[in-house]
Amino acid sequence: MKLIKLIFLTSLFFSCNNSSVKQTTPTQEQPTQEKSNENYKIIGYAAGYEDYDFSKIDATKLTHINFAFANIVDGKAAFELETDAAKIATLISLKKQNPALKVLYSVGGWVWSDQFSTMAAYDASRKIFAESCVELLKKHNFDGVDLDWEYPGQRAEDNVFRPSDKDNFTLLLAEIRKALDEEGEENNTHYLLTIATGADQTYINQTDLGKAHEYLDFINIMCYDYFQGWMYQTGHHANLYSSSHDKYQVNSGVEAVDRHIKAGVPANKLVMGIPFYGRQWKKVSPENNGFYQPAREGGMIVPYWEILENLKTGKYKKLYDDSAKASYLWNASDSIFVSWETPKDIELKTVYIKEKGLGGAMFWEYSLDKNQELLTTLFKGLN
Repeated sequence: MKLIKLIFLTSLFFSCNNSSVKQTTPTQEQPTQEKSNENYKIIGYAAGYEDYDFSKIDATKLTHINFAFANIVDGKAAFELETDAAKIATLISLKKQNPALKVLYSVGGWVWSDQFSTMAAYDASRKIFAESCVELLKKHNFDGVDLDWEYPGQRAEDNVFRPSDKDNFTLLLAEIRKALDEEGEENNTHYLLTIATGADQTYINQTDLGKAHEYLDFINIMCYDYFQGWMYQTGHHANLYSSSHDKYQVNSGVEAVDRHIKAGVPANKLVMGIPFYGRQWKKVSPENNGFYQPAREGGMIVPYWEILENLKTGKYKKLYDDSAKASYLWNASDSIFVSWETPKDIELKTVYIKEKGLGGAMFWEYSLDKNQELLTTLFKGLN
């Protein structure tokens, strides 16, 4: 269990009533304005491998919970941890707090995406997997399925990948959508199908989101980990805008959203991912308060609650990049740099979500914000 938890913590994964009817695609050039929307989604991933009591979750501040993760075992969706069933039951029981709450389960993630490509490559195996998704949903009374394939057509942790993943991904979603709809017809229920997507252009190139979204209720963009564990240079890992300090200016939340819209996804189907954790680099060069400097230890995950504890030492200076609308910390005595998400950053993202006409926000992961400071900020911003 400790090994599984460590692997998951050092990598990030990835997490409505919309129908799957094709919608008119907006263009990036279309003007956007703030919209009154009582149905902004607030989607929280809940990691089953974490030592966290799910009964402490405040379901009144959430519209959806994605339980992470199910694996692909012998071509079928399956839960692998002994504690999964009990934790799932606790999540389902949260509907007593919030009857409108939708609880989904997520398949894959960074570690368990190794079987997607092979399973999705054939008609027969796609059908078997889709049927297993429905059976797992029925067994635990879930409201839908979330796929976190990291990543179609490209290398992630140890996944197999092939050029045909681009088309096979869409075919797989179509097969799951079909199976969910067939089950839903029997009990007059619409079961949700969602995915978590990468934020960069490579992910867009290796998928056909303009077609794939037709089978999806919404898409959760992982707008984080722009700088992460295997990068030995500090930087923002979840900045809203490009930083004027970054000469490459490759990734930001705004750019990630625009890439998805250009790919053909309607804005109201897009959900902006927000991290409830930071990235911490050690043995950092001290120039410019460690900002965009080389480091000897890569940017590992540090929970929001742990960052708050570290701040109590008085060693960390709070800094802000106004061009990127992103916060960071510098500990000169220990040569530690931290890119982190603050309530201020989340407030600005909720404003952007409204202005852009997006579907809402998703966050990874509930247990990383033990005092619910970030969740409360997110809830207030979207309500």
